[in-house]
Amino acid sequence: MATPIILVLLIAITALISFKGFKDYSFFSKYEFHIGSILKGEKYRMISSAFLHGDLMHLAFNMFTLFMFAPLVVQIFGSAYFLLLYFGSLIVGSALTLYFYKNNYNYRAIGASGAVMGIVYAAILINPEMKLFLLFIPIPIPAYIFGIGYLFYSIYGMKANKDNIGHAAHFGGALGGLVLTLVRAPQLIESEPMIIGLLLIPIAVLFYMVKSKKI
Repeated sequence: MATPIILVLLIAITALISFKGFKDYSFFSKYEFHIGSILKGEKYRMISSAFLHGDLMHLAFNMFTLFMFAPLVVQIFGSAYFLLLYFGSLIVGSALTLYFYKNNYNYRAIGASGAVMGIVYAAILINPEMKLFLLFIPIPIPAYIFGIGYLFYSIYGMKANKDNIGHAAHFGGALGGLVLTLVRAPQLIESEPMIIGLLLIPIAVLFYMVKSKKI
């Protein structure tokens, strides 16, 4: 499958802005997700923060994951809906993060992971049989295992709170990607109810843990 031009442009723009942020702290701090600044009116941070990353490994992981899953979404839905999925998932991820941390004015986060998780969930719904080869696992694993496992890892990241990666945004992004995919392809509700249910499990676990004050 050929790499879509829109995907190449999105990765290139994200990489360029991230590298700018690596070298320029004032630029980084102006556009990162920061609760206090957002509540004061700087809503642009809810989108601009997705183009910043903590380091090269963070950037590489997000862009590689996007590169692996996005071509299928572009092929099935087209470039315009792919962008709607990407930025829609990004906004839902940022909104959920704002909701969870609205009382923590010093909370900061960066990364495209929320938007990327939306694309991951969309691709899994489109092709539930998709399999991935991961470096540390010698056999292919179902893509839905990767998606679910990554969100459970994100719960750990939220509890540990040792970095400024937007772990909460992963859940909002996944939820946004799932909903927008079902809006575009509602037949999946009838054809893939088990996959939808499995993908909702870590999201439900997160909300339960938040409600029970375990996070």
